[in-house]
Amino acid sequence: MATQEVPVKANLNIVLKSDTEQLEEVMVVAYGTAKKSAFTGSAATIKNEKIATRQTSNVTNALAGQVAGVQTTSNNGQPGKDAEVRIRGIGSISASNKPLYVVDGVPYDGEISAISTSDIESMTVLKDAASNALYGARGANGVILITTKRGKSGEARVTFDAKWGVNKRGVPNYETITDPATFYELNYSSIYNADLKGYAAAGDLAKANAYANQAMLSSTYLGYQVYSIPQGQQLIGMDGKLNPNATLGYSDGTYYYTPDNWSDEIFENNLRQEYNLSISGATEKMNYYMSAGYLDDKGIVPNSGFQRYSARLKADYQVKPWLKMEGNVSFTHYDSREQDTEGGTSNANIFYASNIMGAIYPMYVRDAQGNIMVDNRGFLRYDYGKPGQDSNGSRNTIPNANPLASYMLDKM
Repeated sequence: MATQEVPVKANLNIVLKSDTEQLEEVMVVAYGTAKKSAFTGSAATIKNEKIATRQTSNVTNALAGQVAGVQTTSNNGQPGKDAEVRIRGIGSISASNKPLYVVDGVPYDGEISAISTSDIESMTVLKDAASNALYGARGANGVILITTKRGKSGEARVTFDAKWGVNKRGVPNYETITDPATFYELNYSSIYNADLKGYAAAGDLAKANAYANQAMLSSTYLGYQVYSIPQGQQLIGMDGKLNPNATLGYSDGTYYYTPDNWSDEIFENNLRQEYNLSISGATEKMNYYMSAGYLDDKGIVPNSGFQRYSARLKADYQVKPWLKMEGNVSFTHYDSREQDTEGGTSNANIFYASNIMGAIYPMYVRDAQGNIMVDNRGFLRYDYGKPGQDSNGSRNTIPNANPLASYMLDKM
């Protein structure tokens, strides 16, 4: 039925109208093309006009929300990463459930991210057994037919488009303690209350206060002191609050300790840019389409992103009434930058670290004057939280690791 727009009022009387234009629309199917009115299988077509409205680095992401019965799931936010596509559910527990991709009539086993969305004329999703029958067992999980662009009759057309966007974190972090003073006070309270049967129970509140302060700063608990306090005073007073004479930043004579906001250091807003140039045309005997594209899609964490150079030449020539020559070649070079260990509670999981790291811990190593130090190769020095030491700088949260350092320094 045709889409209609009606004014909003108290009573709506809507008469459905048939969409004859849509019924006459030609769609790509397994054995060629067919009119929608004559096609009896289950299939859906996504035209270039809809694909072009989305800034996506991967063809599979363009399917999201476009076709009934097709589920797309992105396991992470890595730019250029294939989305998991499931057509009408899961067909097997142990075997692959990926659909078959067919590009211009040829089954495609390469990386889907290598195909530029600007070169696609349409995508047809074949969903039922009758539609997929031509491909046999390979089409058991559904078939996605990708048809690339070709020239249109008339003079040569030169098209250039440029797209810019910004990648940023879409979902805010959970509400966590970001104030170092509050973080110390809460940890002090837990230690102090756990010792109620000790010094506090005996009525020696001063000793209970001293014990809780000493234990809190030891490697057994927090392991870091990032406030300077006058000699002979405690960081947390007997009222459970931060010493009013405390100042943020502490130097042991060799290093200077001050907290960093790990989320601010880890997540960043980055530019996404895409440029595409195409030349196309057609005569009575010849049809041609040439394109070149460049995509640079930077991720929301350092050293992550997807960069692609692509080119395509598609042409056919009617040499004789009985002889037609066709050619369709493409070139793609892409670079996907991502870490191998990103999931779960791994010490290398930068997203996990940003959620659980306490508000007192520094990201970087600083000299006694508070300057971030660099190594002999010019790289920033990162704080790894030296575990198992009673000296300042020992943390139990992700000990002996710094996920941001892995992202910045490990070879991709």
